[in-house]
Amino acid sequence: MSTKVKSKSAEIRQRLGHPVIDSDGHWREFEPIAMDYLEATAGPKVVERWNSRLRALGEGDFLRMTRQERIDRRAGQPPWWALPVKNTLDVATSFLPRLLHERLPEMGLDFAVLYPTHCQLFAPYLGDEELRRAGCHAFNQYAAETWAEFGDRCTPVGVVPMHTPEEAIAELEHCKALGIKAVALGSLIRRSIPAAERMGISRRYACWLDVLGIDSDYDYDPVWRKCEQLGYAVTFHSAAENYGLRNSISNFVYNHIGHFGEAGNAVCKALFLGGVTRRFPRLKFAFLEGGVAWACSLLADLVSHWEKRNAVAIQELNPANLDRQALLGLFRQYGGEPLASRFAEFERWYNQGMGHAAPENLDDFARALIRNKKDICDLFVPNFFFGCESDDPTVTYAFSKANPFGAKLGAVLSSDISHFDVPDMTKVLEEAWELVEDRGLSEEDFYAFTFVNAVKLWSSLNPDFFNGTVVEHEVKRVMSEAI
Repeated sequence: MSTKVKSKSAEIRQRLGHPVIDSDGHWREFEPIAMDYLEATAGPKVVERWNSRLRALGEGDFLRMTRQERIDRRAGQPPWWALPVKNTLDVATSFLPRLLHERLPEMGLDFAVLYPTHCQLFAPYLGDEELRRAGCHAFNQYAAETWAEFGDRCTPVGVVPMHTPEEAIAELEHCKALGIKAVALGSLIRRSIPAAERMGISRRYACWLDVLGIDSDYDYDPVWRKCEQLGYAVTFHSAAENYGLRNSISNFVYNHIGHFGEAGNAVCKALFLGGVTRRFPRLKFAFLEGGVAWACSLLADLVSHWEKRNAVAIQELNPANLDRQALLGLFRQYGGEPLASRFAEFERWYNQGMGHAAPENLDDFARALIRNKKDICDLFVPNFFFGCESDDPTVTYAFSKANPFGAKLGAVLSSDISHFDVPDMTKVLEEAWELVEDRGLSEEDFYAFTFVNAVKLWSSLNPDFFNGTVVEHEVKRVMSEAI
């Protein structure tokens, strides 16, 4: 089976005057070898605990549940048939690093940052601390050694648990020691609701999701500081599938559509309003595989809400400003005595509802120290990046003049190779180029989408990120032009 066929993507890449960087490709882990790493790093007792956990999960396997059990547990329909098996070469490519490395030019890709898929050791969300930390530790060892000889064209991410700042910092330092250049941090951490826990209600049915930037049980500033110190961009590949309004027991597509974007939205909004980009202006954050449309809407909404609810404007809504006598007069004039005679009841209702007591700090933008609308763009646009798949037509929104101040958002190419939504890896760049041919994206903006924005994301804190790669020369040229 030849892997040397000239693809349309390769032809497009040849015509471009710049490299193409994939900021979110995927590889598939070989489970037996991955588990060997767990045993080598944590010992056979941890492996046995791990296997016991898997057996326990298997007892509640979705496929074995009756419809009534699914309803009773509100078990969301998981994915199935998630590997495009009709394309045997692509299946092999997803599992074999040497083959993927060889085929990247055929996909029109010069360099790829690779995220894991579903390995047992991809464990940043496990509730069991020992297994969570051991799993992430072993996985990172596995990823670093598996991809070590292919660093000229690809690099794997390390996975970092975020249940506490201490465990995150420890694994960040481990990733750095392994030579891992990119990391994915956990987010939307499931936390128990104390009142429910006291009543014996499982976290599965009563939990809240920690968005890290505001209202967390922990101060995550030490984690952001450590990422800055080690030269790591903070990336999130978090899921909101089977939560809240994406919890159908029968329809995977219903659960899947928009869930990456919703997960990114929640954390991005919290980081901004929590003032993280104000305190760490050099740090870059990326929200992957959810597109950029939600980010355009979020930026516009932040500006709109600030205009109406900043520390000064909020006084327009202060109940103390209401002229009750004038209002009573209008009630009497236009509503007659039936309404005017019950004005006291109306006041009680108003005071209990719209006029209820305000929080001590009236300014929801105080942590970010927002003083004008431009501040919002200045603390949002340079710091946040958004992974967009090659067939996503809404990538154009990132470069729209409709964005506040005409801002161009940091959309980065997110191929998603090795997953079900890429049935043919050789069409990645071909589909992305349709943004130019069919959607009106300028070649200048395509250049930003497929190359410059990725350089900004990965190199801003680590100028050596692309050293020794096939894109090193072009990256240095871009960086010399002052990113």
